[in-house]
Amino acid sequence: MMLKYFFLLILALGLRAAEEDVFEWTDDDFAPELERHENTLVMFYAPWCGHCKRLKPEYAKAAELLRGNEPPITLAKVDCTEGGKSTCNKYSVSGYPTLKIFAKSELVNDYNGPREAAGIAKYMKAQVGPASKELTGEDCQKAFLDSDEVGVIGYFEKDDSPLAASFHAVSKKLREKVRFAHTSAKALLEKEGYKNNIVLYRPKILHNKFEASSVVHKGGDSISEVHDFILNNYFGIVGVRTRDNSADFKNPLVVAYYNVDYVKNPKGTNYWRNRIMKIAKDFPKLNFAISSKDDFQHELNDFGIDYTKGDKPIVLAKDAKNQKFILKDEFSMQSFEAFLKDLESGALEPYLKSEPIPDDNSGNVKIAVAKNFDDVVTNNNKDTLIEFYAPWCGHCKKLAPIYDELGDKLADEDVEIVKFDASNNDVPAPYEVQGFPTIFWAPKNAKDSPIKYEGGRELEDFIKYIAKHSTEQLNGFDRKGKPTKGASDEL
Repeated sequence: MMLKYFFLLILALGLRAAEEDVFEWTDDDFAPELERHENTLVMFYAPWCGHCKRLKPEYAKAAELLRGNEPPITLAKVDCTEGGKSTCNKYSVSGYPTLKIFAKSELVNDYNGPREAAGIAKYMKAQVGPASKELTGEDCQKAFLDSDEVGVIGYFEKDDSPLAASFHAVSKKLREKVRFAHTSAKALLEKEGYKNNIVLYRPKILHNKFEASSVVHKGGDSISEVHDFILNNYFGIVGVRTRDNSADFKNPLVVAYYNVDYVKNPKGTNYWRNRIMKIAKDFPKLNFAISSKDDFQHELNDFGIDYTKGDKPIVLAKDAKNQKFILKDEFSMQSFEAFLKDLESGALEPYLKSEPIPDDNSGNVKIAVAKNFDDVVTNNNKDTLIEFYAPWCGHCKKLAPIYDELGDKLADEDVEIVKFDASNNDVPAPYEVQGFPTIFWAPKNAKDSPIKYEGGRELEDFIKYIAKHSTEQLNGFDRKGKPTKGASDEL
């Protein structure tokens, strides 16, 4: 029991120490404190805000990670409901948490980076000081490379060479994602054997026998060539994909999900990464990554996987068309290789997240699901208005009776009114749905080029739009959407 309390005490002291690295400012001391600190990230928050509560421990940990950074970076917070009301009003804070970056008392810009500790620290380091750190000697180089992140160093005998100019231009462009350093120190140039070149170094924790621990730029001097060299080599054969960098991985993409944890279990993490890499190196047309299954449970859910047991990776893939594929057999190097061969050859059946096809679809608003989308929408030989909705969406619920009435009004027309639950079915290409409801108009002779509906959402708005854009004039409405009686096609 005493041992339990001892560990709880250590944990509490650790949390308190991290929280003490974050300053709490009020209206009275905000301006003078800002002026006293060189670079500051400020979190404007409300104590009752759920997002703020989730961010608080990550923010405190980030402050701890930034302790002693050069140049110094301060993390502070302001309570917009109590002592910081005037300050929050001054900076037009309307939602919580809002984060802003300051250089002394000058507002630099809004913070739009990651919301977890390591990501916050990395983002802020990239915001202050030069985009590329100058290395004056071997000790500086050693300190720069002593990191768990990729580092890129430019070795330039002349810092005004065309390659050096491109290097510095790219460092400014990629400073939020990549760590850069450069040197013209003669001792370093002689030690490394470079006079005018760029080298990408992989962190020691990711070293393996399947790829070089450093990669030398062998292309031209242009900005685009330097940029592409860095991005094409940054993640290596199998990248470590996190919530913060997931958007940097492009299709066709194969992801292995398991207990990825380079803090608590780097050896176990690399055990599986190396086995994946041994096979992946022979498939250069595909992109590969590993991801924590806990951090990406939502992606597993999108592939119909609600629970994973055991330590072996779950392998999921998307091809260039964004179709989904699952390694159904238990992971082994043999099953993984066979899966990749079938994926490249097009021999796999895509996974489709879909509700069952309705037994009765005779209503005036047709129900489309992923499995019947082609029948109900693509190949119905009718102009089609389709609403992508989610059952929990308030705006969708408000629209529902209007949409049903629209279906009734146009029941005898050469137009199909369709709805599609985009939260429980995969949305097919070329439709893109970012929010709900999203509505598209798909002319019967141009189903591959649907048009996003941007009009009003009253019954009359829909009728006017459809009457104007229908391939053939409606029977019951003229082209302006006014009701007609016995109107001919010429009207």
